[in-house]
Amino acid sequence: MTSDMYQLIAIILYLAAMLFIGWYAFRKTSNLTDYMLGGRSLGPAVTALSAGAADMSGWLLMGLPGAIYAFGLVKAWIAIGLTVGAYLNWLFVAPRLRVYTQVTNDSITIPSYLENRLKDNSRLLRITSGIIILIFFTAYVSSGMVAGGKFFLSAFGLEYHMGLLIVSAVVIAYTLFGGFLAVSYTDFVQGLIMFFALLLVPIVGLFLTGGISETTTSIQSVNPELLNFFSGATFLGILSSVAWGLGYFGQPHIIVRFMSISSVKETKSARRIGIGWMFLSMFGAVATALVGVAYYQQNPSSKLVDPETVFIALGQIFFHPFVAGIMLAAVLAAVMSTISSQLIVTSSALIEDLYKAIIKADAPDKRYVLFGRLSVLIVALVALAFAWTSNKSILALVEFAWAGFGAAFGPIILLTLYWRKLTSQGALCGMITGTIVVLVWANVKVLHDTLYEIVPGFLVCLLVTYIVSLVTYRHNDDINKEFTETIEVLKRDR
Repeated sequence: MTSDMYQLIAIILYLAAMLFIGWYAFRKTSNLTDYMLGGRSLGPAVTALSAGAADMSGWLLMGLPGAIYAFGLVKAWIAIGLTVGAYLNWLFVAPRLRVYTQVTNDSITIPSYLENRLKDNSRLLRITSGIIILIFFTAYVSSGMVAGGKFFLSAFGLEYHMGLLIVSAVVIAYTLFGGFLAVSYTDFVQGLIMFFALLLVPIVGLFLTGGISETTTSIQSVNPELLNFFSGATFLGILSSVAWGLGYFGQPHIIVRFMSISSVKETKSARRIGIGWMFLSMFGAVATALVGVAYYQQNPSSKLVDPETVFIALGQIFFHPFVAGIMLAAVLAAVMSTISSQLIVTSSALIEDLYKAIIKADAPDKRYVLFGRLSVLIVALVALAFAWTSNKSILALVEFAWAGFGAAFGPIILLTLYWRKLTSQGALCGMITGTIVVLVWANVKVLHDTLYEIVPGFLVCLLVTYIVSLVTYRHNDDINKEFTETIEVLKRDR
């Protein structure tokens, strides 16, 4: 049996397992809350790993190792910023959001939570939030599909568009039928695969490159600056990298996991599991890139065409073809976990936050679940069309969408949880200005090259939201009561 056949068998088994989980979740999904939020029934381990897998995407196994391989540890500031941001997100957002979304009329999406929390009867806040989610998730889902196409091209020499179609078809199938439960269960399994693969590749690689000392010497012979955290970096450059951590507070596909955990008590265990997983996975991704530099220096006959495929290439070199196939499945896991999470949140935005808000028609839950499945299909096809002709890197697509969500929603989410005087007018103005700043900044090269757009976007959104809220604030008994109730529940149940 050829090596390609072994790897193909591993990939087929993995894809079959994902489809089986989708079928299992389909049988447990009976209403819209189940489809969109899993009935708020997830345990800490599933919540933590599904949030991590949804967060990292193909960036963790392709984008980050590729950046480290090409530019060195100066690119690790992104990983540092993300780890700190994720920890703060679990610490300050997760417990309060879990309680507050239930206190505010059992909100099941971020836009519906914002509307209920701020008592916005105009529906403008909810509709605007839904539109922003659609805009940025189109780019985000496209980045995952691009990663899927690159994966099959690098691993099997399969034509890019064919790989794109395979990944899209499987992830659409289990997301469309199984909803949030399928997304969470598959993300949990995918998170485990990613974790072990990211540790195994650099550990085995170190043995093959002669240990830490010999590996370091090889890296330095290529370029000693690769091991320098500050090589070629400017203050604004490092700030831009670390500022990725700001994005966590506003990522709908991540913070929705906080809303789905079974109880607020479980958030502490989930935080420990999630941050432990993230730290070790990030370390593994960075180590993979550095081991890759050493390996290719020691083996000049081997060539790496695309730095973003260094993890895939090393997995195929280091392991038996079947084990290499499992390594390849880890890349697919990273890609598919994020696509599915983003599709389900986008589906909820279309149905719960746009269709139901604009049409205002009552219908049985089964019909809304059907509409949710159709919206998954529609959004996926639109993203597929963008990915079909995309020539942007995975990291470029991700950084744009990440900044968009971080700037549009991050300050608003934090203020809803910690400031009584936030108003719907302030939130709406801040959300819109934050989005506009990101869109403009990202498309003006001199601005984008100087400072990552999430920094000005986040700060402008925060400032505008604060000023407009102070001007438009009017005491509201219901808002004050729910804010107080949330604090009391947190004190009682944590």
